[in-house]
Amino acid sequence: MRKLNTYRRKSFTLLELLLAAVILAVALSILLLEFLSCSLLGEASRNLTRATMHAQYVMEDIKNTTFSSIKANIESGYWDWDSTDITSNGLTPLRNESIDTSVSGTDLLDITVNVSWDDRSGRHHTPGVSLETLIAQP
Repeated sequence: MRKLNTYRRKSFTLLELLLAAVILAVALSILLLEFLSCSLLGEASRNLTRATMHAQYVMEDIKNTTFSSIKANIESGYWDWDSTDITSNGLTPLRNESIDTSVSGTDLLDITVNVSWDDRSGRHHTPGVSLETLIAQP
């Protein structure tokens, strides 16, 4: 009779096994949620970095243009790009990305480049990135 009693004490009961399974399931679901959250944050960071790079690309293109034609080009929409224009300039566009440029001033140009896009969940970032600079006539 004593051997049977000691054998029972060394094993797990069904309740203990079920409790361990529930704890494991809760821990794994929390880890999965954290992984998904980190994945979404990583994508948001990549999108923001890419949009900033595109805005800097446009700023460099503006900087390499003669001062006398910068304002006319911006006002005519030369640097207002959609996904097709972004691709034709050798860049990889974001989902529904658009780049809009604006200018004010005459002798001192205040130039703003705004980049907008949609993320994977369909949320629109307007403007997601906005760069501004002043360019003076040399």
